[in-house]
Amino acid sequence: MKRTTGQDRSKTRLWRPATKAIRGGTWRSEMGETSEALFLTSGYSYDNAGTAAARFMGEDDGMTYSRLQNPTVQMLEERIALMEGAEACRTQASGMSAMTTALLCQLSAGDHMVSARAAFGSCRWLGDSLLPRFGIDVTVVDARDTKAWEEAIRPNTKVFFFETPANPTMDVADLAAIAEIAKAHGITTVVDNAFCTPVLQRPLEYGIDVVAYSATKMMDGQGRVLAGAVCGSEEFINDKLLPFQRNTGPNLSPFNAWVVMHGLETLDLRAKRQSENALKMGQFIEGRVKRVLHPWLDSHPQKDLAQKQMDACGPIFAFEVEGGREKAHALLDALELVDISNNIGDARSLMCHPASTTHHNMGPEGREAMGISEGMLRFNVGLEDIDDLIEDVDQALNRAGL
Repeated sequence: MKRTTGQDRSKTRLWRPATKAIRGGTWRSEMGETSEALFLTSGYSYDNAGTAAARFMGEDDGMTYSRLQNPTVQMLEERIALMEGAEACRTQASGMSAMTTALLCQLSAGDHMVSARAAFGSCRWLGDSLLPRFGIDVTVVDARDTKAWEEAIRPNTKVFFFETPANPTMDVADLAAIAEIAKAHGITTVVDNAFCTPVLQRPLEYGIDVVAYSATKMMDGQGRVLAGAVCGSEEFINDKLLPFQRNTGPNLSPFNAWVVMHGLETLDLRAKRQSENALKMGQFIEGRVKRVLHPWLDSHPQKDLAQKQMDACGPIFAFEVEGGREKAHALLDALELVDISNNIGDARSLMCHPASTTHHNMGPEGREAMGISEGMLRFNVGLEDIDDLIEDVDQALNRAGL
């Protein structure tokens, strides 16, 4: 591959997904390095004052400051955009900085947003606590009920915000139907796609406008760094998101970008193998517990929709045990191989109790409204041998009296 091939959309857009994940966005310095270079610099120098002036005027494409551009970060952004099928991408310091930036860059006092009921705790906090402080009204709906989205629209509605599958209830929202409603009313759709990544689900193909990520999760995939990303049209990224990001500074560090970029090289392999393991684990657990919330099992009420939108089930699902928090904690404490951790998307298998960790700030009533019970556990199934994982969960269920 030539030095600049990875940045040439006329060529890279023709590549297949696995090639984009490994080669997309790569730019080589004059040294000809095969692994993408790590540019640890906060600023840049200029050969003359005229060049500096031209760059700040936007007349020269060179770098000015790493809060605006960095070669390593730019390579990652181009790679994610290619994988997503987006015109542009901007990365952020974490998943939540990506969600916050994607919303605040386009909402103002007096605006209205419709948000999904089931969501990651911090995403719900944005709508429940942060946005109202700035005069932005938020209506919460059941994302599975397509009619509810349309019924919630007001004259000042600017954004629909949701994730699918939802964290941790695995609610599945109809991407195409919700996008159609939004477009008919001039509303921008923002979807958190962290549970799937573009390897398993590409919301833009269903008419969604903006896709946001915690790249901390499956894109890195090894629990090493924090990162976020927002993908969309060049108009949205450059005219709405970039001015907000430039002046508020939720930027991704070059080192973290470099780590995530190398995580993307194996994302396709990891996501598909972890999906296989998660399906086998879900099938094993079903019948042993009160309820399994897994989008690929026949027991999931939205299985057909999930399989229509997603290429595989992903590594994450939830299940409920009898006996509430006491039995859920007993099962966690009995695990020997699977880690107790609130992270997801890791190559290691992780399990947590949402009611006492990721969603504890919602309070009992808030969790009940979201469908999160005291007996619910969220399972991120990793890359370990599935038989070892099943044996560990089996012994933990037995020791917990389940």
